[in-house]
Amino acid sequence: MGTEGDGPDGGRPAPRPKASLGERAAWRLLLDQVRPHRRVLLLGGLLSLVGSLTGLAMPVMAKRVIDTFGAGGALAGPVLGLSAAVLAGALISAAGRFLLERMGETIVLDSRRGLVDRILRLTVSDVDRLKPGDLLSRVSSDTTLLRAVCTDALASLVGSVFTFLGAAVMMAIMDGLLLVVTLAVVALVGLLGVVIAPRIRRASLQAQVALGEMGSMLDRALQAFRTVKASGAETREIAAVGTAAAEARDRGVAAAAWTSLAGIGAWMSIQLAFLAVLGVGGARVASGEMEISTLIAFLMYLFYLVSPIGQIVQSLTQIQNGLAAVTRIQEITTLRTEPAAPAARAGGEPVGVTFSEVVFRYGDDRPVVHQGVTFEVPAGGMTALVGPSGAGKSTVFGLVERFYEPQEGTITVGGRDIRDWPLGELRAMLGYVEQDAPVLAGTLRENLVFGAPGATDEEVARALARTRLDDLVARLPEGLETPVGHRGVLLSGGERQRVAIARALLRKPRLLLLDEATSQLDAVNEMRLREVVAEVARETTVLVIAHRLSTVTGADRIVVMEAGRVRAWGTHDELVSADELYRELAATQFLVSS
Repeated sequence: MGTEGDGPDGGRPAPRPKASLGERAAWRLLLDQVRPHRRVLLLGGLLSLVGSLTGLAMPVMAKRVIDTFGAGGALAGPVLGLSAAVLAGALISAAGRFLLERMGETIVLDSRRGLVDRILRLTVSDVDRLKPGDLLSRVSSDTTLLRAVCTDALASLVGSVFTFLGAAVMMAIMDGLLLVVTLAVVALVGLLGVVIAPRIRRASLQAQVALGEMGSMLDRALQAFRTVKASGAETREIAAVGTAAAEARDRGVAAAAWTSLAGIGAWMSIQLAFLAVLGVGGARVASGEMEISTLIAFLMYLFYLVSPIGQIVQSLTQIQNGLAAVTRIQEITTLRTEPAAPAARAGGEPVGVTFSEVVFRYGDDRPVVHQGVTFEVPAGGMTALVGPSGAGKSTVFGLVERFYEPQEGTITVGGRDIRDWPLGELRAMLGYVEQDAPVLAGTLRENLVFGAPGATDEEVARALARTRLDDLVARLPEGLETPVGHRGVLLSGGERQRVAIARALLRKPRLLLLDEATSQLDAVNEMRLREVVAEVARETTVLVIAHRLSTVTGADRIVVMEAGRVRAWGTHDELVSADELYRELAATQFLVSS
């Protein structure tokens, strides 16, 4: 939309996220991400479990080594068996780990594809109010958290639970009293985890939000990089991004504090359980109630019992981070989306446009932009919209493209209510040249065929000739395959405008919308482009917005807008005679004598 003051920017806040999902809803969404890969998860978890269970055999084998050594027997067999168990457990665990890592990467890929698909189908009105940097953060860092959850957290959680239960069974067989002592210590840590887990999730969500805000601030500075330089605003922008980074740091530190507290609890459980078992078990060994080899084996099982507790705490912490990420990803899915509208070229006869008592505002808290706008654009020929800034001219194009919906009134295209057109079919027959004529990073050819990927070389050559871009192509080192830089920075403003016009023409539109299409052209190129527009108007309907009236004096019809209303229409000569505002605009541009 334009910068003339009638666009959606200008203070309206971004859509506020929905209320945070409840714990159960967040879990359900997280499991939805995993469900398509449940077989791989089960296989990877099973291999990890087998690797862990192999480890459970080591204390028994160690006890056998000690007993054999005490009895003076040969150690080769027990030592080789112990070594084989270690190697087998490592290989099986590594295979399970690989499967889980691959599954995690696949989940991240699917999540990113789905999120990008959703974002690029959002309505223009919502994207106008969102922050690009925050959207990028959701696609990159938030989805990355899912990988840690699916590979480390869920699999480790399952494996740790089974390892814990297996170790508990073996310890019960060896000495039930020492197991009771161990579990009493472990229960205290479990209570601590229940209290801390919700706080970890909240802190993680706040940290991700702060990280998205920092990305938004940096994106703002990079999008206006030249303006920042020209305004000498580097220091201010650095400070603004630095402030956002500090906020992200503070939020991250808060999350780390709760995570550390959970980790300290797990570590303390290991130490306290070890001391308790060592004290009680040592006393029983001294009294002859227990063999020293049994105590050593039990202490080894203790670490097989308590170590999973630390892994369980860590897994629950990662899951809380994942729930926070899922919450932020889910917020995007609550926004409205449009149906798919693939690039296509419609062709066919020119179509007309009719506005009838159209009332529109960009939001309930914004002023009315169109106040009963009524005018007609006949099929074929050129119609121009003129008027002062803020009159609502660019909004007309946004409504025709159905970027926005009017609150009242009707708009017809080709005699058919615009809401009855399938969105893809509607936009396929429109060619739209925006006011700032955006050019995408990539080659010149990629930009030209962006809206018509099936265009032939002959069609591209004809569009280049019509927009006087063939000289540019001849100068470029790689011709049409020359990269044009980020946002077309390697092209001049006039060249970017002509590229945008050529791109629109390649769609073979039945209605061509030109928003200030000559604003950055010199007098010679403006005159040439006027000739191109006049030629195109013999083939299709052209609707032009112009502040520079010299580009539209030959239009078949000129519609004069002011303050969201249509005040007059007619030819240039008719309006000079009949409308004071148009006469004043023409006089200021030396098109008539004042």
